[in-house]
Amino acid sequence: MLLEVREINTFYGLSHILFGVSLEINEGEIVGMLGRNGVGKTTTLRSIMGLTPPHSGTIKFDGEQIMGKQPFQIARRGMGFVPEDRIIFPDLTVCDNLRYAARKGKHGEGWTLERIYSMFPILKEREKQEGGTLSGGEQQMLTIARTLMGNPRLILLDDPVEGLAPVLVRTLKEQILLLKQSKVTTLIAEENSSFIQVVSDRTYILEKGQVCWHGDALELKEKPEILKKYLGL
Repeated sequence: MLLEVREINTFYGLSHILFGVSLEINEGEIVGMLGRNGVGKTTTLRSIMGLTPPHSGTIKFDGEQIMGKQPFQIARRGMGFVPEDRIIFPDLTVCDNLRYAARKGKHGEGWTLERIYSMFPILKEREKQEGGTLSGGEQQMLTIARTLMGNPRLILLDDPVEGLAPVLVRTLKEQILLLKQSKVTTLIAEENSSFIQVVSDRTYILEKGQVCWHGDALELKEKPEILKKYLGL
């Protein structure tokens, strides 16, 4: 087990957002976290990354307790976070955005510019273009690619397909499936259920700051009544 979250409670000021959320991710898995807007998906990711520390519970990464540590300390342990607002360096070229995020993997293995460009060929085409001039979908790809350049053991993806045109959603879906083949452990928070059903091995559904269902992605496909019950789909 690479990530183990147990009974975390997170607040924004006096507002109680997460109520005893628990989840786990095994190495090499892609796990989806579904839910409507405002149910606590982003807060869960921020809690894991240390950006919004929980008030109680435990979070273990590769067996080590990381709750209470600063985000940069968690990142150094091998966790990457791709926020929904696609934070990039707009005045730097695509290539420079990637190079500045580079961090060697163990024994010199891992993600390189060449490997990134093979997975995201559009970034190769745009490598001399400033990040701020890319389309929204291209910026999303750049954000994910830049995170991969840090060679993390676990990636947290927050609403990766929100606001993207259908053709870009399909492209990103293909790229996530390539990550799956590369055994990149990933937790994806997303409202798009069809996207999650295709790319994830297992899925958690959140409602009102709590995990209300979890199971295999295949079960979710075979039982549409689950999505109807919790997401109204």
